[in-house]
Amino acid sequence: MSFLELAKKRCSVRKYQNKKVEDEKLLKILEAARISPTAANKQPEKLIVVQEQKNLDKIKKSGNVYSAPLVIIVTSDCTQSWKRPYDNKDMSNIDGSIVSTHIILQAVELGLGTIWVEHFDPEILRKEFNIPENIVPVSIIGIGYADCKLASPNRHDTERKSLDEIVVKETF
Repeated sequence: MSFLELAKKRCSVRKYQNKKVEDEKLLKILEAARISPTAANKQPEKLIVVQEQKNLDKIKKSGNVYSAPLVIIVTSDCTQSWKRPYDNKDMSNIDGSIVSTHIILQAVELGLGTIWVEHFDPEILRKEFNIPENIVPVSIIGIGYADCKLASPNRHDTERKSLDEIVVKETF
């Protein structure tokens, strides 16, 4: 499968089978996260892998992962992330987003469904998972076997803006 085919195949899954994700697949997903590019190669990400039901229930207090049997909470350590020297912009969220993308695309290639959750209460996550203050929760990724019809890869032809609407050449 080409990269564009993989990217078009990815969709948000909101219903999962009650089936555990195999350890071999989880390891491939985590390896994809590990090799993700980060600003100045600082690798500030910290991943919390959640599979036990009692901990999945804790996540439900913060955000909806649609009963995914595997959840990865992507966080970034602000004390390790690169800061752009011109304006001191912290790259924590950007690095965490790149890691999240790698996680999702690897999962899709392995035949798994995913949901990228940004609508969550970070303070609840901090409390429930003992996340230190210097660690920023970036995203929650639900992963599992889809128990619903997946969106068509061709949906991008009608549901996304055209290149003309998002690309400018040389300058605004």
